[in-house]
Amino acid sequence: MNEPGTVLITGGSRGIGAATARLAAAAGHAVCITYAAQQGPADALVAEIVAAGGRAACLQADVGVPAVAEGLIGRLPAGLPPLAALVNNAGITGPLGAFEQATRATLQQVLDVNVLGTMLLSQQAVRHWRAAGRAGAIVNVSSIAAALGAPGEYVHYAASKAAVEAFTVGLAKELAAEGIRVNAVSPGTTLTEIHAAAGEPGRPQRVAARIPMRRPGEAPEIAEAIVWLLSDKASYVTGAVLKVAGGL
Repeated sequence: MNEPGTVLITGGSRGIGAATARLAAAAGHAVCITYAAQQGPADALVAEIVAAGGRAACLQADVGVPAVAEGLIGRLPAGLPPLAALVNNAGITGPLGAFEQATRATLQQVLDVNVLGTMLLSQQAVRHWRAAGRAGAIVNVSSIAAALGAPGEYVHYAASKAAVEAFTVGLAKELAAEGIRVNAVSPGTTLTEIHAAAGEPGRPQRVAARIPMRRPGEAPEIAEAIVWLLSDKASYVTGAVLKVAGGL
């Protein structure tokens, strides 16, 4: 980020998104988090950041709805500083299982949230920065599933994250001369609620033996990589997909 400003984090009320919000706020940035349905955790996180002396706000937004993604930046609270960075963190897997069992509705929702939502919101951020004559930074949250394929669990989710990584590389090259940096973080299995939402809360423990470090990641470990990529310490980094996956 070229100067302190607002970091917009989708799906920011829990897990990796919440850890990123805390870390960005501690670094002196205002944060605006979005939530799809559960306002309570979002309000609690905002209150926590404000109590610690930071600036924070939250917005309800299902980024899987195109009109919502396209209008989100225009809804940023007027009291926050200019948008400096976007973290496309919101993502869903759908139920665990073999690909043949995935319904068309699940496939559509996963692609709408993980791919189309990320693309549309990134597009709006770029247009916003160009109109304002500012640069900015985008970090897309991918998954090690993009490289591993996630057979028998969520092949469609893996495919959506592979699309996010290709999008990251291409957009980064397209915008590099303008000073807008675009990167991605590819987390390994991390202790968040996404596993319960997929139908197996204990999945991190089940797959831990496959990870060279023999443990799942913690959300703050992923957040450190995201906030570093947003910072001026990563000023010469764009188009990167940074694995934070315990050796996978």
